[in-house]
Amino acid sequence: MTQILSALATNSLALVVYPGLLTIVVFGIAVESAWTRVVRGGWMVPPRPREWRSPVVGTVALLAILVAVQLAAPFNPVPSAERNVIVAAVVLAFIAWAELALTLELAPAPRLLLIIQFCWLVAVLGPAVEPESLRPQVLGNTVVASLLPVKVASGFLYLLCMPALLRLWPIAPLSDRRSRPRFDQLRACCWLPYCGLFTTLFFPPSADDFLGVLRFFGITLAVAALCIGSSALMARRGAEAARGLYRQAIAPYAVLVLLLIVVTSFLMR
Repeated sequence: MTQILSALATNSLALVVYPGLLTIVVFGIAVESAWTRVVRGGWMVPPRPREWRSPVVGTVALLAILVAVQLAAPFNPVPSAERNVIVAAVVLAFIAWAELALTLELAPAPRLLLIIQFCWLVAVLGPAVEPESLRPQVLGNTVVASLLPVKVASGFLYLLCMPALLRLWPIAPLSDRRSRPRFDQLRACCWLPYCGLFTTLFFPPSADDFLGVLRFFGITLAVAALCIGSSALMARRGAEAARGLYRQAIAPYAVLVLLLIVVTSFLMR
């Protein structure tokens, strides 16, 4: 009975506080505020707590929590053996389609989103070629010289897909935007899952100490800053440039990454 109560308390802490709901909201508000400042040129006041209680935001937040507890975050109460990268990938894929249905005018075309999502899945599963494990912490901790090209190529593909999946760009034409842009609560819930999963998959896990926490969130914030910077650059070039990049470049590059993964897998057997 003691073990059951202890496990229940541990999982509740992970879901509600860290790296769950509270961490997701704090991190998301900070990064989303920075994005609105850089891209839109002004600060936006985050919604009041009662405005986060809508069924849509609640559903996305719940799904984001399921991803957050899979991350190799320091002091994560969920044991490493119970984490699975497939859970994180499937849940994030579901979030993208749920947001597409709810915010169609701010998202890329469904066919384009499907292509980008398949490419992103290649990037997520690419590091699993050699360790043959689906535990996120194992994938990030695999440091083999022959796997370095796969991890670098997969990481770059992941970063290419992130802006579209977070609805940063392709940017909707001016005629499709809301007349009064609002703080995007749905995207705020997704910043930590996407950026934290990148840190988990492509960097060795951080130690369970204060410096480890700084390292994990420092890398995760750097990934978010990279997305913000690319969004600001693409905002100047326009929506068509962003869509053209995804239509013409993303799929061929993903095929090359997949071929690299297959060749590496054969060579390492």
